[in-house]
Amino acid sequence: MKVIGITGPSGAGKSLLSEAFTKRNIPVIDADALYHSLLVPPSECLDAIKATFGERVIAPDGTLDRAALGAVVFSNKEKLALLNETVLSRVLVRIREVIASFGDQGAIAVAVDAPTLIESGFNLECDFVISVLAPKSDRVARIMARDSISRDKAELRINAQKDDDFYIAASDAVLNNGSSREQLLLESDGVIEKILATEVSDAQN
Repeated sequence: MKVIGITGPSGAGKSLLSEAFTKRNIPVIDADALYHSLLVPPSECLDAIKATFGERVIAPDGTLDRAALGAVVFSNKEKLALLNETVLSRVLVRIREVIASFGDQGAIAVAVDAPTLIESGFNLECDFVISVLAPKSDRVARIMARDSISRDKAELRINAQKDDDFYIAASDAVLNNGSSREQLLLESDGVIEKILATEVSDAQN
């Protein structure tokens, strides 16, 4: 079973690539969704975040105050790296469990959509890594619309993340989502065809 990593900076459009895999009946693991599921109290992951960042990121009901945590980490590269260090190992354990379950079901491939795929080192466990990139102006606009935040906050979030070269250096393929949705999906199909052809070739050998 091939493991395909999907990554890229916030607002680049990774979800469109995930959609292309889903249309091919290739299961996609959403690392963000798994992360959020690990934060439901009682939660070792939540306890670790609390120990690292303090009560200021915990809501009155004991759950994670995502806005408060975002205000701490999304404008500071060091704090963002600290959050990754705190939670990524726990998320990776769960991702590996889900991958194994798809393997047991006979899936020929599985994609992992993870914004911190490379930072976590999980890219080294993937057979193929695809990064989705986009111009900064497009990313800012998408983040503003998606998260209902100001331009200044969206730019702070982007500036706290890695630059394009970071993703390019660790990828087997790079898709640029600076034009139309249709163009990205078309290019995605080409990359997926290449991966599936490799899978068939490996099976025949």
